[in-house]
Amino acid sequence: MIDFEQIKRKVYRNILEQLPSYLTYHNLAHTEYVMDKAIFLARIEDVSEKELFLLRLAALFHDTGFIENPKNHEEIGCGIARNYLSEDISESDLSKICGMIMATKIPQSPTNQLERIIADADLEYLGTNEFEKQGNKLFDELKHFNPSFSEQAWNELQLTFLEKHEYHTDYCKKFREPKKQANIDSVKEKLDLV
Repeated sequence: MIDFEQIKRKVYRNILEQLPSYLTYHNLAHTEYVMDKAIFLARIEDVSEKELFLLRLAALFHDTGFIENPKNHEEIGCGIARNYLSEDISESDLSKICGMIMATKIPQSPTNQLERIIADADLEYLGTNEFEKQGNKLFDELKHFNPSFSEQAWNELQLTFLEKHEYHTDYCKKFREPKKQANIDSVKEKLDLV
C-alpha cells in the first residue's frame, strides 16, 4: 500500500500550499480540519483500516479542484486524485475515493457509510462553536468573487443553507444537530427574524 504521509506531503506542496490567499475558507487549514473530523467519525463508526485509508485520501483531495476552478471543484478533485493515485491504487478504490469526494458536493447526497462520514466531516463545523469563525472565512472568500455581496445577503444564504442541511452520521445527528439549531437561531437574530 502507498504511504499516506508521502502522498500528503506531495499534495500539500503541489496543490494545497499553492492555493490563492483569497481562498480564506477552502484552504489547507480546512483540508486538515476535514481530515481530522473524518478520522474521528470513522473511529466512532468503526470502519476498517483500509476504509480509513481511502477516507483519508478522499479528505486530502476533496477540495484540491479549487486550484483550477471553484465551480465543479469536486469533479476536478476526482481527476487530480486519479492523476496522483492511479499507479498505486485499484480502479475500484479510486471509484470509492471519487464517490467520497463527490459526496461533499452541495447538496450532499452520500450513498454509503464512507460518503456519509466525509460529508459530515466537511460540514461538521455547522453544529459547533466554530460556526461563526468558519462562516466569516467563507463570507470573505465569497466576497472576493462577488465584491458587492452584503452581510445581509450572506446571512440569508446561510439561513437557507442551514435549514436545508442534514447530518448523515448518528454521531453528528446526536451531538452536532442541537448546536446547529442554536446557530440557526443566531443567524435569525442577525436577520431580525426572531
